[in-house]
Amino acid sequence: MQQIPTFLAGPVLMEPQTFRDERGFFLETFRSNVLAEQFGISDSFVQDNHSRSTRGVLRGMHFQFDPPAAKLVRCARGAITDVLVDMRPESESFGAWEAYELDDENMRLLYVPAGFAHGFCVLSEVADVIYKQTAYWAPGADKGFTPVDPGVGIEWPIAVEDMIVSDRDRFAPRLAEVETGLHIA
Repeated sequence: MQQIPTFLAGPVLMEPQTFRDERGFFLETFRSNVLAEQFGISDSFVQDNHSRSTRGVLRGMHFQFDPPAAKLVRCARGAITDVLVDMRPESESFGAWEAYELDDENMRLLYVPAGFAHGFCVLSEVADVIYKQTAYWAPGADKGFTPVDPGVGIEWPIAVEDMIVSDRDRFAPRLAEVETGLHIA
């Protein structure tokens, strides 16, 4: 597995070795000893999630600080633009974002450390996004801010008027409104 450089400190973008032939392909999508030895990721993952979305669906920007949740994300079917925003109050890059292309061709995995908001936009007709979490989802702890916050300025690959966004995400507060009191437990 090889690491692909990222602008933000903390996230790890990985491209696994894929073995392809006339039958299809094979790859390892999770191996804890490789994550620990090669990338320094020794988190224990406790929950797997799977979402299916159609073209133009935007999910995010979500984060969970108490209990803190890191994620290991991959797009098993289709293509997405995956976006992270640094939510660590003490970080020099607080509020900065970075986008990554994840799809069923490059098979990349993205490690999202605790302290980052996460969201994605579907580029293909359909996309299956599968991710592991280091903490159980907790309804009261699941937070977010609007993915079209002009103060953050994420450049999504689809025009705002063409996005399919849940009411929860569309009417979420801006980052500046949730910034006060951010604390990773």
